[in-house]
Amino acid sequence: MIGAVDIGGTKIAAGMVDDNGRVLSRLETPTTACAVYSDGLVHIIRMLREAARIASTELSGIGIGSTGWVYPFTGEIGDVDFLPGWKGRNPVKDLSREFSVQAALENDGDASVLGEAAWGAGKGKSSLIYITVGTGIGGGIFLDGHLYRGADRAHPEVGHHVIDASGPQCTCGFRGCWEALATGTAMAAWFNSEAATADVGKTFTAKEIFQLAKSGDALAQRAVAREHRYLGLGVANLINLFMPEMIVLGGSIMQSAQLDDLGKIVAQGCRFVPYKLTQLAHASLGADANLIGAARVWHHRFGQNASENF
Repeated sequence: MIGAVDIGGTKIAAGMVDDNGRVLSRLETPTTACAVYSDGLVHIIRMLREAARIASTELSGIGIGSTGWVYPFTGEIGDVDFLPGWKGRNPVKDLSREFSVQAALENDGDASVLGEAAWGAGKGKSSLIYITVGTGIGGGIFLDGHLYRGADRAHPEVGHHVIDASGPQCTCGFRGCWEALATGTAMAAWFNSEAATADVGKTFTAKEIFQLAKSGDALAQRAVAREHRYLGLGVANLINLFMPEMIVLGGSIMQSAQLDDLGKIVAQGCRFVPYKLTQLAHASLGADANLIGAARVWHHRFGQNASENF
């Protein structure tokens, strides 16, 4: 029974996850209450103890998934914008000491791809890429049964490859990154900018724009087509580069986006690889995906069939 911790920009959640990837208990607290690391640690310890009590069990280990830059094999938190007081702190060591169990840490995108590969849409696949599309674009790459890691075991930022060099400015410093063009935020910014010239007088969210498109609104339909094109271009790039067995797509945008439309874009630009062998699928672990992925981090590092035991 693994204690799972999900560290996100809005909330920090903790719960108990069994060996089949089922969440048996879950608690959460606002990230704003955890800006000071010592406060955050107290909240996480409290939630893990309460989650174990609710599930009537004891922890066998602790898996942690965190947004932002982390150091998986030292257990340290890197430069995370919304938790500046956490930089250099080590929740792996602190939680291991508190509960007398092994703990493991990964970026949340890597945690999610591990969860989908073990218990979700990618079960049984040896090569899998997970992408989440919401206010940002993140993901993880799973090849030959292992997480793909770059130099110094760094996590690749799939949301920051350039789709259109003349596109909008991205926070990373480039223009036209996938994240600057294909997120819900980017979709809404484009639509509202275009709508402003028509004196609509209201701003719309990405979810509302998808709904408008279904009702026949011409500008919303253009926005949805644009969204599918940019999403599809990014997916096509990943297929050309990695040719995985499957790409799993999750996040709020994928609740409305159509995989068939992405597939049409892929077909236009992947003719030099057998792109039809890459299946596109919706993420399947639902609202608890981050906790499930965090639990899988422990299994991947320390479990009976651990792929990475460093």
